[in-house]
Amino acid sequence: MFDSILQRPREAKASRAAPLLALQGTGRPVWTPRDYAALAREGYARNPVVNRSVRMIAEAAASVTYTLHEGERELDRHPLLSLLAAPNPAASGAAFLEEVYGHLLVAGNAYVEAVSIDGTPRELHALRPDRVRVVPGRDGWPEAFDYTVAGRTVRFAAVEPGGRPPVLHLKVFHPLDDHYGFAPIEAAQVSLDLHNAAGAWNKALLDNAARPSGALVYGGGDGANLSDEQFERLKKELEEGYQGPRNAGRPLLLEGGLDWKPMGLTPRDMDFIAAKNQAAREIALAFGVPPMLLAIPGDNTYSNFQEANRAFWRQTVLPLAARVGEALARFLTPAGEAGRHMPLVLRPDLDRVEALAAERSALWERVGRAASHPTAERRLALGYGPAPSADDPQTLPADGGGEAEARA
Repeated sequence: MFDSILQRPREAKASRAAPLLALQGTGRPVWTPRDYAALAREGYARNPVVNRSVRMIAEAAASVTYTLHEGERELDRHPLLSLLAAPNPAASGAAFLEEVYGHLLVAGNAYVEAVSIDGTPRELHALRPDRVRVVPGRDGWPEAFDYTVAGRTVRFAAVEPGGRPPVLHLKVFHPLDDHYGFAPIEAAQVSLDLHNAAGAWNKALLDNAARPSGALVYGGGDGANLSDEQFERLKKELEEGYQGPRNAGRPLLLEGGLDWKPMGLTPRDMDFIAAKNQAAREIALAFGVPPMLLAIPGDNTYSNFQEANRAFWRQTVLPLAARVGEALARFLTPAGEAGRHMPLVLRPDLDRVEALAAERSALWERVGRAASHPTAERRLALGYGPAPSADDPQTLPADGGGEAEARA
């Protein structure tokens, strides 16, 4: 009995469901089930609502200032903060993060490559999602990432020999995919097509102004028809004299025997403008942008612009920034320090978010009136850690911004 116990293999942590994922195709790239180029082209490149929504969220989230925490202690200086401020020679910290957020919003996936020297990350680069393919391993989870450009492929192992992953994969939750994220634009695909079709309708209507959809009926009697010469002359006159924006509103002159029969529905009959605005609101809803901020008319649910802007930051920008900051901190934590120290966490600095200035001022005023409460509780209510020094337990930041040392 003792021999059988000694011969048992050592236990290791592993998912019991992972082998089922491996049946999908071990060692082969799993291709994304949609066309990223089409989403980027039809959405971001051709639709003003999608373009503005993505830019608003990406630019706002990239402007967020992070504070680095090790447990409850805030770190004023750290190589991770320096790396995020200057991730690579070609991009600033804000430009790099804006690109990452843009990929995440358009594709549902974002990939960050860390270039390390002696196990320490020195540069960060954003990889285009359409060029990256996940390669599942024997356990079903990613064992590598293939980056392909112009027929040439570079493979990044999911974890390097030193224990550090070279690529961080950020993704939006997808209920039907094990390896890729869900692009918000996909949820509004029907509304996107409708909005783009409305723009195409407007353009076509402008190009064909004063030549409404209908038919010219020849009533010559006894089944008579126009001769070929008369038909071609009439067609040429319509194209040259009544088509195009220059001829908009020009009256149609009909010769004897010709009668105009309108066909199809007019934009007014179709409630055209309302349908287009509804599609725009649904696109904005998919991205989490209040329609009021995009100047979309309709049933605005916010009493003023400031309230809509606060909701935009609270419900869309800050959760996204917090999630990405946490993932970057875990990704960039030195491999040898991960188990020896408290985990590093990047948190958005709410005191430096201008959209929340009034809200933070009201909070500081309430905390200032609660002088009878212990300082530790007031610091916690403001979102700060313990007092910076045991010799000065009553320290509170002097202002809404404060220095890192005062909030440490």
